[in-house]
Amino acid sequence: MITIPNLEITLTAMRAQGAGGQNVNKVSSAIHLRFDIAASTLPEDVKERLWVLSDSRITKDGVVVIKAQAHRTQEMNKMDALLRLHELVNSVEFAPKVRRKTKPSKASQRERLNVKNMHGAKKTLRAKVMHE
Repeated sequence: MITIPNLEITLTAMRAQGAGGQNVNKVSSAIHLRFDIAASTLPEDVKERLWVLSDSRITKDGVVVIKAQAHRTQEMNKMDALLRLHELVNSVEFAPKVRRKTKPSKASQRERLNVKNMHGAKKTLRAKVMHE
């Protein structure tokens, strides 16, 4: 579990978009979170995996931008944005396992060919009978 210091995260309050009645136009309840990958104290391998992640929330400059506006209160949106950032960082915490190529065993190859021959024989028996 990777922890991110609060000093590395920039939170900005803004007005939420979309419908919401009278309250939406006067209350800044949406949160705009910014996190600079290069300037962070994350381990180098985690930074590299974040950089190559094809996520629309990561800009070309390596800044994670998350906008949270699902909830009515600023505090809930702040918690939502921080949770989403932690989920993103924790998704690349460990390097993916390297896949080693393997060959099918001789027994499994024989079994596959036997099943294939049986299937072909079954289809041959379905053919029309020719009378002489």
